[in-house]
Amino acid sequence: MTTQPDTSTGNGTGTSGAGDPSPGTDARFATSPAPSWGPPAPTLPSEPVRPAAAPGAGEPARPFLHRAWRGRPEDPRWARPAFLALLLATTVLYLYGLSASGYANSFYSAAVQAGSQSWKAFFFGSLDSANAITVDKPPASLWPMALSVRIFGLSSWAILVPEVLMGVATVGVLYAALRRRFGPAAGLIAGAVLALTPVAALMFRFNNPDAMLALLMTVTVYCVIRGLEDGRTKWLVWAGVAVGFAFLAKTLQAFLILPPLAVLYAVCAPVSLRKRFAQIGLSAGAMVVAGGWWVAIVELWPASSRPYIGGSQNNSFLELTFGYNGLGRINGDETGSVGGGGGGGGGGGTGQWGETGWNRMFNSEIGSQISWLLPAALILLVAGLVLTRKAKRTDLTRGSFLAWGGALLMTALVFSYMAGIFHQYYTVALAPYIAAVVGMGATVLWEERGRVWASLTLAGAATASAAWGYVLLDRTSDYLPWLKWLVLVGGLTGALGLIFVTRLGRRLALAAAALSFAAAIAGPTAYTLSTVNTGHSGSIVTAGPSGASTMGGPGGGGGGMRGGFPGGGQNQQNGDGAQNGQQGGGTGGPPTGGTGGFPGQNQQGNGNTQGNGGTRGGNQQGGMPGGGPGEGGMGGGGGAGGLLNGANVGSAAKALLSKNAGDYTWAAAAIGSQNSASYQLATGKPVMAIGGFNGTDPSPTLAQFKKYVTDGKIHYFISGGGMGGGGGASSSASSRISSWVTANFKKVTVGSATFYDLTQPTSSS
Repeated sequence: MTTQPDTSTGNGTGTSGAGDPSPGTDARFATSPAPSWGPPAPTLPSEPVRPAAAPGAGEPARPFLHRAWRGRPEDPRWARPAFLALLLATTVLYLYGLSASGYANSFYSAAVQAGSQSWKAFFFGSLDSANAITVDKPPASLWPMALSVRIFGLSSWAILVPEVLMGVATVGVLYAALRRRFGPAAGLIAGAVLALTPVAALMFRFNNPDAMLALLMTVTVYCVIRGLEDGRTKWLVWAGVAVGFAFLAKTLQAFLILPPLAVLYAVCAPVSLRKRFAQIGLSAGAMVVAGGWWVAIVELWPASSRPYIGGSQNNSFLELTFGYNGLGRINGDETGSVGGGGGGGGGGGTGQWGETGWNRMFNSEIGSQISWLLPAALILLVAGLVLTRKAKRTDLTRGSFLAWGGALLMTALVFSYMAGIFHQYYTVALAPYIAAVVGMGATVLWEERGRVWASLTLAGAATASAAWGYVLLDRTSDYLPWLKWLVLVGGLTGALGLIFVTRLGRRLALAAAALSFAAAIAGPTAYTLSTVNTGHSGSIVTAGPSGASTMGGPGGGGGGMRGGFPGGGQNQQNGDGAQNGQQGGGTGGPPTGGTGGFPGQNQQGNGNTQGNGGTRGGNQQGGMPGGGPGEGGMGGGGGAGGLLNGANVGSAAKALLSKNAGDYTWAAAAIGSQNSASYQLATGKPVMAIGGFNGTDPSPTLAQFKKYVTDGKIHYFISGGGMGGGGGASSSASSRISSWVTANFKKVTVGSATFYDLTQPTSSS
């Protein structure tokens, strides 16, 4: 490896032998990383000249555009153009056909719409601009989308482009993190692996909170590694800020990587032990401030003048955080969740949300989403740690492997054994960590390829990627059946070349490495292209072609699933790859092509009809909680269609709800947020979501709802939607409201949709 001078005493980290930072050290000026396992690096005087500030003796300052294109003088000439090309390609890939997903998850899109109309709804994350109830997460992930809609108006692009930009930013941060220590090649490898991970391509084009979470977790690891470089406190503080804001995106999931990162810094930072602990304390304080200010305001705000906290059972965000969104996700005891909590144990086996155990990331439910390069990442992680095993405590190469590898192992371990609600798309959190370890490991071992064990390890990683890619592709044997053989043969051929890499010429050696990498990413690339060619809508979405991921859940065993309900046999994608939702910005339609789900639901669809600019739905009927059959063009109360996917809102229904809507606080009320969201997005008017997402939150109570009706605040009640029963006392609130409405108010049928006019009592009432 090429060694550049720094101010270290030979450990390659820019630190003194005593563990204190040497002045003037900056790892950015290494053309390629100085290996901590190699000979001592020569010493430069302290305070080296910074090329960016002073390009050189007598050399004029370069124009900004030239600097932006050329990059840092110490980088190869190809590095910055290649990086910019990577960002451009990622942007184009993620923007391609973006509007095919319509409003994607209408649950969050309705909250985005509300936030664009009301600053109060923006702050709290309310589902409607009249602030009846919030989403079941903190609102930070909604804020960029709501601001975009305020500026550009409500559309699919206005909602989803901020998510795309977060994906591109994540690729950029990952590149920057690896380029500093391992060179631009490592950053480019990691960035490409991340961009072409199927679940990343899915979630960076979707409006769930996971895109923001992945970006902020990547920023957190980057900041910690910067702190390990020179021990400056500001990087630990920024890491705390990133985690705190990530908490406001997806609560406790943001804390998963804290234990390994905190231990790493406490042991390996290049400052005194006392200062290390002081810096960790400051970082924790920054985290509390960055994430706690919103929590404090919400908890101190009078409950009577703010929306109900969706997902909680006692109108408390803290209860939501540590219950439904916290420990309940680990042990499966999630009061108010789908199925009412009490999930399977966390010791392995099959629970309500699929199989748990050490192999969960590799099974048929999860494997095709994230695990393509996971075996290679684990091999390269071990190799990197072995390579740096004799390095000093402050060695930055080993610290980088421990930071990214620790985040990977900790997150994967929790995901593998959590017995509560778990969806395949959660695994996008792993994508940056896997990509980083692959980029670091491949680059470091390539530099050490003269050692037999290093070349054999590279070959082993390539073989593992090829073999596992073959297995994953074979699970969808009808999708590009030739590709699995190409991956296997190409990967094994490249691995064979890596074994004898020292006997090959430079061109053949590079060809073997390129062939191995191409074979490793061919499978995820194909699944990523399938993902971006397909629109996705609903609450549960998966990447890849139809049948790539199956998952069990409440209601039955595993079935095909694309935005449908786990175990219900719903399929968000039709037989020819067309998407069921509305093209160009409409609400996604309910899934077709399957039966099953919750009792009382009957869904049938063509599965071959192209939805072209209009919402396509099947023949769906289901029981309404506490009332008669749902007739509203969607899965009824007992069905998963009403719970996880929106309604097909016809023009006549839209006209009915829009008429005189300005005279009411809520144009209508509906059980379950997906039901209410569809009508709200179609009309642009506030629609109350009774019972929140599942229809099981105890808000509003029957007494509160009666008062709203008496005060003339709600015009219509929309039939259908929600879980309907099974959730204990909380779900009975929506059941009682439904029963009271159907018994006392005039029924209005418009097309296939049924409403109750709350201004027109029946004669009997």
